[in-house]
Amino acid sequence: MQAEENTSRARSLVGTEYEVEIGPVAHGGHCIARTSEGQVLFVRHALPGERVVARVTEGEEGARFLRADAVEILDASKDRIEAPCPFAGPGRCGGCDWQHAKPGAQRRLKAEVIAEQLKRLAGLTPEEAGWDGTVVPAEGDKLPAGQVPQWRTRVQYAVDAEGHAGLRRHRSHEVERIDHCMIAAEGVSELGIEKRDWAGMESVEAIAATGSQDRQVILTPRPGARLPLVELDRPVSVMRVDEKSGGVHRVHGRPFVRERADGRTHRVGSGGFWQVHPKAADTLVTAVMQGLLPRKGETALDLYCGVGLFAGALADRLGEQGAVLGIESGKRAVEDARHNLADFPRVRIEQGKVESVLPRTGITEVDLIVLDPPRAGAGRKTVEHLSSLGARRIAYVACDPAALARDLGYFREGGYRVRTLRAFDLFPMTHHVECVAILEPAAKGS
Repeated sequence: MQAEENTSRARSLVGTEYEVEIGPVAHGGHCIARTSEGQVLFVRHALPGERVVARVTEGEEGARFLRADAVEILDASKDRIEAPCPFAGPGRCGGCDWQHAKPGAQRRLKAEVIAEQLKRLAGLTPEEAGWDGTVVPAEGDKLPAGQVPQWRTRVQYAVDAEGHAGLRRHRSHEVERIDHCMIAAEGVSELGIEKRDWAGMESVEAIAATGSQDRQVILTPRPGARLPLVELDRPVSVMRVDEKSGGVHRVHGRPFVRERADGRTHRVGSGGFWQVHPKAADTLVTAVMQGLLPRKGETALDLYCGVGLFAGALADRLGEQGAVLGIESGKRAVEDARHNLADFPRVRIEQGKVESVLPRTGITEVDLIVLDPPRAGAGRKTVEHLSSLGARRIAYVACDPAALARDLGYFREGGYRVRTLRAFDLFPMTHHVECVAILEPAAKGS
């Protein structure tokens, strides 16, 4: 009898519907509600203050929380609009979280998430973080309700068993077939990916460079499949992902695209990282440089430096007597960074993980630091090391407010305070938001 009880599973609640009041927004593109039994619901396609019918999509009896979709709106928020995209909604494409909210409301929701994460994980109020509490749209993105910015210059299409391109549903491997992605940049849409047969492919990534006419597709074949003849509506270079090594190899055309930012052209190869919004790179460079105010002859670190966007901006402003060390783990990104920064003799790029390479450099002091870590953040050990270098200012670029808040807490333990924080809506219609925090030694601000 005991064995039977141990092996029995809790009953799934998927498909169960609850009529609930929607509470505050939470990090991740959903809002919080509670069932009449007190179980927490993370509800997508809802807005704070609404009364909805929520249908469970994940979870079982006794679980800490359930995931759900708002499938019927009983009492709508004044911020609700009809989703402009025909593929958005419960059980449909998972690419956008806030199609059903007015653009201004989306930015307010993101601001509430940032404020909540700062308070909970760093113990900071907006005032203490030097933040005015707003999320600023990118230039040209302030559009009337019902209009959608075409901002996504890189789109990863999934391919279904019949060879149709689409986008994945939320937290699912299922493919939602589409004929057009509303948030895709014009340079991506004009390729006509959705009209082609991609039989044998797992995915097709489309890239439209900013500041050049370069277009690229990266094909990931299913095991044993042959590459199709790629004939699209615009000239493209073609790359493929090797199924064994995961490496990206050239099939046709240039193995890189040329991106333009801060008055410079940057080579980005093999589908390497570059900001997705066409205005993002310039917006972030401006925010970082305004925060750091580099001086001629200073020394700087650019950590998680990618293809050298911030390293180049720093080198340009530090002059011939200044010096910049960039650290990046990706081999191809390091090659690109060295190419992109070849005209700066006082810039050095090292390959490897920041936590491994930085201690080996022997650097004990530096004037300025820029870090743009991956979504998980830099972490306590790296922040402790950075706090020991005596930088007069540090710029932290973050795509995840939770990771940012955690690391700001570690910096505070290391003797740094947040001077200013700015937030930018560089991912409209989604829950993602970009922040730039400028830190300085706490003694300066006391």
